[in-house]
Amino acid sequence: MAGLELLSDQGYRLDGRKATELRKLQARMGVFTQADGSAYLEQGNTKALAVVYGPHEMRGSRSRTLHDRAVINCQYSMATFSTAERKRRPHGDRKSTEMSLHLKQTFEAAVMTQLYPRSQIDIYVKILQSDGGNYSVCVNAATLAVIDAGIPMRDYVCACTVGFVDETPLADLCYAEESGGVSSLALALLPRGGQIALLQMDARLHQDHLETLIEAAMTACKGVSKVLDEVVRQHLQEASVLTGE
Repeated sequence: MAGLELLSDQGYRLDGRKATELRKLQARMGVFTQADGSAYLEQGNTKALAVVYGPHEMRGSRSRTLHDRAVINCQYSMATFSTAERKRRPHGDRKSTEMSLHLKQTFEAAVMTQLYPRSQIDIYVKILQSDGGNYSVCVNAATLAVIDAGIPMRDYVCACTVGFVDETPLADLCYAEESGGVSSLALALLPRGGQIALLQMDARLHQDHLETLIEAAMTACKGVSKVLDEVVRQHLQEASVLTGE
């Protein structure tokens, strides 16, 4: 797919969005009662489920215990039916391990782990339907699940994938754009302080374009944070009605 096809002369993308326009984002918190925290999130056609357990005592090897903060354990997986290609996706394959590590690094920057020494926080994220921006959608879903679990965070951690076509940054890429040979990067941001939790880039990008792309990603993340904030406020409002407060 040629780069020109991804952005029309009128400035519209394949799915009809403008360059800086985000995909429709909707989410629900507290979808599982068995977990300490949970959330279901749709960003465009990418759908993810996040579940959080903890903080709880360390499980397994005691040598992993940290005496000054909690250990964050993240596990990423994709459902067999998440893509058009039906194949078994074993736990621990290279891509899943890499994504789990990225999620761990992201939430270590956001969760106030020092409040829970000698403890463990488990974050499980599963992609139910994949249409681009998997890492970003997982971060956004996991943020809501961590908040639902009542675990203190420094700020919302929001993520977005951006690309570069015809000197134009494209926010929140879908699968067709990601697979279209676009130079892209994924960025996770703590929006209030402007702190970057993680920056991931798999393809080559000219350094002259890097600053523009990072700025576009940060702007997109701030847009995501507003939506997540609305979801949290709506959830709290519903919870207060149910409890009669």
